[in-house]
Formats: sequence, structure tokens, C-alpha cells
Amino acid sequence: MTAGPGATGQPTDPLAGFDAVIHAPNRLRICALLDTAGEAEFGLVQRQLGVSASVLSKHITVLMDAGYVEQRKAVRDTRHRVWLRLTGQGQEAYQGHLAALRAIVGTTGPTP
Repeated sequence: MTAGPGATGQPTDPLAGFDAVIHAPNRLRICALLDTAGEAEFGLVQRQLGVSASVLSKHITVLMDAGYVEQRKAVRDTRHRVWLRLTGQGQEAYQGHLAALRAIVGTTGPTP
């Protein structure tokens, strides 16, 4: 989301994209990983985050319930695998959340 004018000609709130669903640290990390990778196997996401399968599953369920993540199940090497990816809605929400975080912290870097 951008801070450009809204439909009424008024500037939009730069914090409008802040998303409490995504903001939880592990969910933010999941979205970041899936945004970069496009699609990732559940086990890979689990290893990258360093969490148990049950913790990851709970976070994925929250993201799926919000319509942000979808899963694809497949058999690979005779094992059932679950692949995760951001939906279009999830990508939009993630990018909006990043824009809101940037608005919160500002554009200036640390002072030397």
C-alpha cells in the first residue's frame, strides 16, 4: 500500500496496511520466506524458523484462515509433503504490512 491520495483525494494513512495477523514474529518470518521463495516445503520452513511442526502448523493455520497462505499436498520420495505459498491476498497484505512498518520506523537510518 502506498501513502498516495485515496479515492476522496485525501492522503491515505500510511499505517493502514499494518496487519496484526502477519505481525507476530514467526508469521512475519513465514511471509518473508514465502515472499522470497515463492513456494517452500513445510519441513524447510520449519527448519528455517527453528520451531516444532506443531508451532509452525498453528501459525500456518492462522495465515490460511486469513486467506494469506495456501498449501499444496503432494507425494515425493514416497512421503507426503506439504508445500506452502503466499496467495495474492497474502502478498498484498505482507507488502502493506512492510510499508506500515517502514512508516512507523521512518526512513532515516541510525545516527552515528
